Amino acid sequence: MRAHVGDRIVLAAEHVDEPTRDGEVLEVHGADGGPPFVVRWADGHTGLIYPGPGSVLHLGVPGDDKAASAAPRPARPADRAPTQHLREWQVRVSLLESGDDTRATVVLVADPTDRLSAQGSSHRASDDPASRRIGDDVAVARALRHLADQLIVAAERDIEQRTGEEAHVRTT
Repeated sequence: MRAHVGDRIVLAAEHVDEPTRDGEVLEVHGADGGPPFVVRWADGHTGLIYPGPGSVLHLGVPGDDKAASAAPRPARPADRAPTQHLREWQVRVSLLESGDDTRATVVLVADPTDRLSAQGSSHRASDDPASRRIGDDVAVARALRHLADQLIVAAERDIEQRTGEEAHVRTT
């Protein structure tokens, strides 16, 4: 992982109940832009971090192209406000197993008034070996796929309302 002074860094929470952390890279101490980094977090605290594998959700300056050169960028002026907005959605997954059947319910909470939910199920054939994990995986995957379909429909509806034109959001 490489960073430059002025980059925004978003770290995944370590625990489910903790918020995602968002901050600005103030100093880069590693070779070739590697960690450790001194970061000023959105809450005003500053600290030295060594991000672990899978902990970084985003690293970069708004508007960067993924194909942009890896050459060091000049520091961003401290008085220039970031243009990124961090939002968090939570997905809750509940599973109910009854005999050979598993039912999953997923609930997406974007804010206290905006919730979507979907269900998925799986059934184990009588000649298949018992495995909770497989039934859980299938039921949750189906529920998440239904939830994704609902999100696409909602996005198309919002686009149509804003533009007055029929919308078709690509799913790939």
